[in-house]
Amino acid sequence: QLVESGGGSVQTGGTLRLSCAASGLIFSDYALGWFRQSPGKEREFVAAVSRNGVILKYSDSVKGRFTISRDDAKKTVYLQMNSLKPEDTGVYYCGTTQAHGMRLSSLYDDWGQGTLVTVSS
Repeated sequence: QLVESGGGSVQTGGTLRLSCAASGLIFSDYALGWFRQSPGKEREFVAAVSRNGVILKYSDSVKGRFTISRDDAKKTVYLQMNSLKPEDTGVYYCGTTQAHGMRLSSLYDDWGQGTLVTVSS
C-alpha cells in the first residue's frame, strides 16, 4: 500500500514537499516514481529513483526545481518541489516498479491514491 501526503495550494514560486509512505512490501526491492495528472491529460512522469538510490531521473519540465529522495528505513519516498509554477498543478501519484523503465507508467505495479497540488499565479 502506498499513501501520499503533503499536497496543498501555493502561489507561484512556492515550495511543497510530498511524501509517499509504503507498507506491505520489501521497500528496497523497488524503484519509486512520482507521476502527475492534470484534468484532461494523461498521467505524466515527474521523477524516479532507483532501488539503490543512485539513479535519479527527472522530466525536463521539473529538472533543477524538484528533487526526489528515498528513506528505506522509513519506507518513504519524497518529492521536494521548489519554484512551483501553475503548470505543476495536478494530482501527484507515487508508484513502485521493479522494471528498468522508470519513466513508463505502464511498468509500475502499484499506485497511491494521489495528493492534489494547486499552484496559483
